[in-house]
Amino acid sequence: MAESSPTTLDKSKPDDVLTAGKKAFELCSEAESENRVIALDDIRFARLGEQWPSDIVKQREIENRPCLTINRMKAFIRQVVNDSRQNKPSIKVHPVDSGADVKTADIMNGLIRNIEYTSNADVAYDTGVEASVSGGFGYWRVSRDYACDDSFDMDLSIQRVSNQFSVYGDPNSTAADSSDWDVAFVVDRIPKEEFKRKYKNKKNVNEEPCAVDFDSDAWAYDDNWLNDDGVMIAEWWQREEVDTEIVKLSNGHTYKAEQLEDPVIKMFLDNRVLTVVKRRPGKTYKVTQTIMTGADVLEVNDWPGRYIPIIPVYGDEIIVEGKRYYRSLIHDAKDAQRMLNYWRTTATELVALAPRVPFIGPKGAFDSDAARWATANTQSHAYLEYEGNTPPQRQPLDGGAAAGSLQEALNASDDMKAIIGMYDASLGARSNETSGVAIAARQREGDVSTFHFIDNLSRAIRHTGRILIDLIPYVYTEERIIRVIGEDGVQKSVKINSQEPQSVMDENGQPEVDDEGNPIAGIYDLTAGKYDLTVTSGPSFTTRREESALQMQEFIRSFPAAAPVIGDLYAKALDWPGADEIAKRLEKLNPANKNQLPPEVQQMIQQGQQAIQQLTQEVEALKADKSIDQYNAETKRMDVEAGIKNDKAKTAISAAGQIAKLEEQPSPVGRNFLPMRQG
Repeated sequence: MAESSPTTLDKSKPDDVLTAGKKAFELCSEAESENRVIALDDIRFARLGEQWPSDIVKQREIENRPCLTINRMKAFIRQVVNDSRQNKPSIKVHPVDSGADVKTADIMNGLIRNIEYTSNADVAYDTGVEASVSGGFGYWRVSRDYACDDSFDMDLSIQRVSNQFSVYGDPNSTAADSSDWDVAFVVDRIPKEEFKRKYKNKKNVNEEPCAVDFDSDAWAYDDNWLNDDGVMIAEWWQREEVDTEIVKLSNGHTYKAEQLEDPVIKMFLDNRVLTVVKRRPGKTYKVTQTIMTGADVLEVNDWPGRYIPIIPVYGDEIIVEGKRYYRSLIHDAKDAQRMLNYWRTTATELVALAPRVPFIGPKGAFDSDAARWATANTQSHAYLEYEGNTPPQRQPLDGGAAAGSLQEALNASDDMKAIIGMYDASLGARSNETSGVAIAARQREGDVSTFHFIDNLSRAIRHTGRILIDLIPYVYTEERIIRVIGEDGVQKSVKINSQEPQSVMDENGQPEVDDEGNPIAGIYDLTAGKYDLTVTSGPSFTTRREESALQMQEFIRSFPAAAPVIGDLYAKALDWPGADEIAKRLEKLNPANKNQLPPEVQQMIQQGQQAIQQLTQEVEALKADKSIDQYNAETKRMDVEAGIKNDKAKTAISAAGQIAKLEEQPSPVGRNFLPMRQG
């Protein structure tokens, strides 16, 4: 196997970097050459329908014979790809150490959903899995950029890689999700004129003009980097293990030694607000991105994370003698597809020859109507005249050959299903199964035979979540307001990295409250603590909500007495316009809440209690001042005011009691729901 471990390169010597980059690319390209040739052939075969050898096509065109392509491959590919779209894996973050907490983990979950939403990550996932099913491998990547054109805040994004052949991975990788990549290339080939226009006024890392003269010695002997198709620009990603020091501070958090140079942490250490508790040597990874052509090193950038931010999703992976092979879903079914095309074409030819079978008769039988007899086997005529006593006869067509060809075509079709492991029931077609149980069992059999493609997608998304969790503390470092999205799709705003508790704002800009009406607040520091993740596959939240509504409907139908108790939950699960408002009204009628006073009554009682407390404090102050006359006068006035306010409170309490009695009475519209309050 080719060796391509990254080496520590001196950025001040771009020529050395350029030479090392070219060598590393050559090793990666050589290691992947076989997989790429087979993947390209599979994609052209299945997706573009190029299923006949070119020499046979030319020969049959000369002979004026058909080359039919009955492409069954797309249906198999769409079945697996669309199944993955319906059951897309989701990332779930969990706290690991004492510096992390559940509430901050929920904020990170919402932030990752927002990253996926704003960057159209579903498109990246779908493109990657479709490439892996069609060709054996696909990719997407994680990037960072400014949140807005006029902002200094950075955001993460998940971007699709539309050309799966633009990525070259580490040939020494052994991890199933390739999280151990130490080298990778992302290449793009652009026309020469566009390259000149884009880089003629730019400088390389040596502050020298970029080489745009393709006849110069800088571009000599570089067929990969410069050819008739254009100029290749490459991102060369490297990851190397480096020594570091792990430091634990008095606040309980651990940092790498280089993180102590942060201005805020350094200030706390200098003022002895924080002190170093423990130190130990450790290992970490340094990731570097080098942008290069065959003649120049254009940029060298440090990447903050510990992983190369390119995520592969593999198809069918086979490891033989240490070498990894990637195959598509349809690779082994190509011969069966070719046989289907051949036998269907042969049957078509045989059947098409039927009208051309000649007429046979005695000599001179066709002389009287020769013109019409000459086209009798290709055109329809009202009548035909013949000479003699014996009418001409048409030769019978041997239909045995056509029938045999059709039978062979059916055999080829069955071979394709058996090879891929997906039968008629999995493809939505009628088959020998008649009962619903038998159909479901055959569908599950098809799902099991292709589940490794879905499972590899889950691994890739898990690695994506790992990269995001690793990058979030480096990107979302300052105090700022971010948008988070809940599992149900509800958007909220929250301030992160603040030193004081912050409320979570709902989509209407109001603070979220708990069951007792208290604002939900917390300190959401995304730079502290350790977090891990799990990935779950299944239907989307919308699908689960619809299923929940159906199940609750059946439950209420079977047990009507449960309707007043779960009616508000049932309404929340519905997708009607105004369903949320219906749920709020039903929640007020819920028997579990009948002992709770209405909010307006609770507010009146609270105001009355506050007024009484204020009056009591004023009385005590007057007594201490010993102003007897003023005290008596003020007492009479306050007694009158207190009596009025107490009467309001008693009235409110009495009204609440009357409402409670009304709610205990049976509903005039049915026994399952209590009457609506008026006003």
